[in-house]
Amino acid sequence: MTEPDQWGTPEGQAMIELLWDPPPPPRRGPRQRLTLGQVVDAGMAVAARSVDELSMRKVAQELGVGTMSLYTYVPGRDELFELMVDRAWGMRKFPERDLPWRAQAEFHAHEAWRMYREHPWLISSNLWRMPLGPHVLDVQEDLYRAVLLTGLDAVTVVRSAGLVESHVFGAARAKITDTSVAARTGVTQDDYYAARAGFWGTYFSEERFPSMLTLWNAGGFDAENPDGDWEFGLALILDGIERLADGVRG
Repeated sequence: MTEPDQWGTPEGQAMIELLWDPPPPPRRGPRQRLTLGQVVDAGMAVAARSVDELSMRKVAQELGVGTMSLYTYVPGRDELFELMVDRAWGMRKFPERDLPWRAQAEFHAHEAWRMYREHPWLISSNLWRMPLGPHVLDVQEDLYRAVLLTGLDAVTVVRSAGLVESHVFGAARAKITDTSVAARTGVTQDDYYAARAGFWGTYFSEERFPSMLTLWNAGGFDAENPDGDWEFGLALILDGIERLADGVRG
């Protein structure tokens, strides 16, 4: 029977050790100029400017060292990105445990929103393949703990917690992407649609889009508040979870 530290692949185990127990600087031989933490910080600095430019070469330039020297600390760009994600999740705060479950879930959602706004490059991460790092798992553990207070079954708790995180991620991605496009092109969302205003007098028709016209005339598209939109969605999600919980208790 294999030992736990032999499960998975050597590459996977090396990544886990980087996240949980990175090797200390060697006591013998040439003194290392950097620490793993400095490499992660440099990666986050590069990604803050443009995650598309994140590479070992760019990180090395940020640190003023040769590219090959970085491989002493981390195997490559993908592994560095995992470390960066875990570091960013470690900046999230936790709710007070004496609050009701819903208030705690809302706190987690707002912390996620703040995290994405402060580190926009995180929208390039994959929620289905999150690093098995201490900070990511600590946040997930606490959100699971909060939703478990509902008394719902295990599968529903996992799905509910995932839905909260996914909703915030999707809303943040939409907001950050639009902000990035506006900064890159100089064209705001309003400018984009204003430039295409001719559509309404040429191709838009009441017969094809009657629901849109009804909503437009009723002011359905007047509320332009991205923050309010994502909070509205969060409230609907939590309302649904609450109804499920009431059914269990009732």
